[in-house]
Amino acid sequence: MAELGLNEHHQNEVINYMRFARFKRGLCLKTVDSCFQDLKDSRLVEETFTVDEVIDMLDGLRTVVHSEVESELINTTYTNVLLLRQLFSQAEKWYLKLQTDVSELENRELLEQVAEFEKSEFTSSNKKPSADLIKPKLAPLNEGGSELLNKTVACLQEENEKLKTRLKTIETQATAALDEKSKLEKSLKDLQMIQGDQKTNANQDITELENKVAALKCQFEKTLNDSTANQKFLEENLVTTKHDLLKLQDQLSTAEKELEKKFQQTSAYRNMKEILTKKNEQIKDLRKKLSKYEPED
Repeated sequence: MAELGLNEHHQNEVINYMRFARFKRGLCLKTVDSCFQDLKDSRLVEETFTVDEVIDMLDGLRTVVHSEVESELINTTYTNVLLLRQLFSQAEKWYLKLQTDVSELENRELLEQVAEFEKSEFTSSNKKPSADLIKPKLAPLNEGGSELLNKTVACLQEENEKLKTRLKTIETQATAALDEKSKLEKSLKDLQMIQGDQKTNANQDITELENKVAALKCQFEKTLNDSTANQKFLEENLVTTKHDLLKLQDQLSTAEKELEKKFQQTSAYRNMKEILTKKNEQIKDLRKKLSKYEPED
C-alpha cells in the first residue's frame, strides 16, 4: 500500500477526508449527469433540429454545467478552509505556528503519489472502512457522563485549593524576601557611608603621598644637577691633569737626553769608555791564543 509519510493516526485522518472528498465528487458528477439527462428529456423530443436550436441547447447546457461546477468548486474551497481552520485551531491551543507551502500543491510527483494512495485505499480493493477509520462520535450526556464531569470538577477544585495554598506560601516568601531586601538596602547604605569616609581618608593619604613624592622628585633632580656639574668639573680637571702629565713626561724625557749628553761629555765617561775598549781588545787576544791550544776534531 502506498504511504504518505505520516503516522497511522494522521494517515487515517487523511483517508477519512479523502472518503468525504470522493463522496462530494460523486455528487458533483451525478449533478452534471443530471444536467445532460434533463436536456435529453426536455429538449431532445424531435428528430431534427436546426443549427440555431442546437447552439441554443448547448449554450443552455453550458450555463447550467458551469454554474454547478463553479458552485461545487467554491464549496470545495470553503471546505478546505474549514479543514485548515480546525488544524490551525488545534495548533494554536499548543502555541504552535504552522506553515504551508502552496507551491507544493502543484507538485506532479506528490499528486501522483496521492492518486496512487487513493487507488490503493478505495478503487482497487473497494474495501469498506474499518472501525479504526470511522471518526468516533460523542456519546450522549447521561449519568455516567455527569459522574465524569463531577469528577473533573472535583479534580479542578482540588487543584485550585493546591494553587491557593501555593499562592499563600509564595506570598509569605515574597514578604520575607521584601523584609530581607529592606535589611540589605539599609546595610548597603551603611556600607556606602563607611566606604565614603574611607574614601575621604584614602584621598587625604594619597594627597600626602603625592606631595612627598613631588618633594623627593625635586630633591632628586637637584642632586642630579649637582652631580652633573661635579662630573663636568672633574672631567675638565682630568683633561687638564692629563695635559700637565704629558707635558711633564716630555720635559722629563728632554732632561734625560740632556743629562745623558752631558754625562757623555765628561772626562770620567771618556776614561771609562777607553778602559772598556782596551778590555775588549784584551779579551779578543786571549780568545785567539786559547783557540790555538784547543784540540782539533
